[in-house]
Amino acid sequence: MPPFFSSVALVLSAAILLRAGLLLYGLFQDAHSAFKYTDVDYYVFTDAARFVFRGLSPYTRDTYRYTPLLAWLVYPTTWGGQFWFSSGKVLFAFGDVVAGWLIFLLLRNQGVQHERALKFASIWLLNPMVAQISTRGSSEGLLGVIVTALLWAVLTRRIRLAGVLLGFAVHFKIYPFVYTSSIIWWLDDDHVHATSLQAKESRSVERKKNIGFINHARMELAISSFLTFMVLNIAMYSRYGTPFIRHTYLHHLTRIDHRHNFSPYNTLLYLNSSPAARSSSHIESLAFIPQLLLSVVAVPVTLAKKDLASTMLAQTFAFVAFNKVCTSQYFLWYIVFLPLYLSTSSLVRRPRVGITALVLWIVSQALWLQQGYQLEFLGQSTFIPGLWGASLLFFVINIWILGVIVDDVGSVRRERSAEQEEVVADMGIAVAEQEGLEIEKGHNEGNCVGQKNSISAEASSECLHS
Repeated sequence: MPPFFSSVALVLSAAILLRAGLLLYGLFQDAHSAFKYTDVDYYVFTDAARFVFRGLSPYTRDTYRYTPLLAWLVYPTTWGGQFWFSSGKVLFAFGDVVAGWLIFLLLRNQGVQHERALKFASIWLLNPMVAQISTRGSSEGLLGVIVTALLWAVLTRRIRLAGVLLGFAVHFKIYPFVYTSSIIWWLDDDHVHATSLQAKESRSVERKKNIGFINHARMELAISSFLTFMVLNIAMYSRYGTPFIRHTYLHHLTRIDHRHNFSPYNTLLYLNSSPAARSSSHIESLAFIPQLLLSVVAVPVTLAKKDLASTMLAQTFAFVAFNKVCTSQYFLWYIVFLPLYLSTSSLVRRPRVGITALVLWIVSQALWLQQGYQLEFLGQSTFIPGLWGASLLFFVINIWILGVIVDDVGSVRRERSAEQEEVVADMGIAVAEQEGLEIEKGHNEGNCVGQKNSISAEASSECLHS
């Protein structure tokens, strides 16, 4: 039997078995425990699907804040019976596995050795947190497939496909729009033509056709993503009208969600959820300013051309950390990029730093969950200082981890530049040595000629004397 991490089939099989086991356990827990395994959002999805089944709008279901496509995807849950009701969870779990397989392909494309790539991909594939969230009925697994496929399409220069996936991703879940800036910035001529020798030879001709920042790849991505996004929106609007716009997009601008929210804005959102507070000023409404400045501008411009996958991790990490709503499902948004970053990360090269980051990230969540449990299940008021303090601690730890990621991506380029400078210096030394050898050779040849001339002159002189 081959070693576990040498076989893609073994790892994928283990990932599938893990999710199958959790699905079966979830059925047992739902039937025998007051604490349900199935996520409340899954009931929202399936209820919306039932309304679609009756020919009604999915937005007839209160709190359905998603694209109608999601309700259509879980349509089989309306066919009756526990098997079909769980089909949506199976779909989400299958999406997890496909995302893990794409992560493996991306790592191999980066030149990571087969077994090592499979180990890093297992951070997603065999992660119990990832498997649990999808098997509880969260749709984040589908989003993982979309964004990893988007990254794969960009890195393999399938620009039109990347545009379609980007437009679809933003329609499906708004936040992937942050990747637009990093992908656009990455798509310069050096990256677009990096794999084609013929294209390299004609690069100077192509650059003459470009107007400053604009090139063919960037235009193609912008047009294809915009058309995909608009076609989907027009199709959904023509069928469901303004409720589609209001619930899918506008709701998130004024969203007040303080339940299971790790954000430091949690307590403010709770206080402002009271009708008496609706007319007061809300500082949390300004949360998007630092969030977007970091995730859409600063991180992409600084890092995108150095390492696109790690840049997308840093963007997502910043977006989630600074978001006014931060739930466990959101962690999957950046965990899907984690294996691609760890292959060159100081968190792996320096185990002490990596273990410290992991322990602090988990412990700070545990502290928050302990405070949340006392509040929600024991009825104790732990908002201040307990819950807010735990949220602030978790935020600070996330900022430190983000700093490590940003420094890592920057240092990769610095190391590459140093290596390039060393190569250039070595080449310069080699050239100088070669020139020195040629000069010395010429000097020696000159001496030989002089010696020959001297010998010839002496011979001639002897002949004359004789």
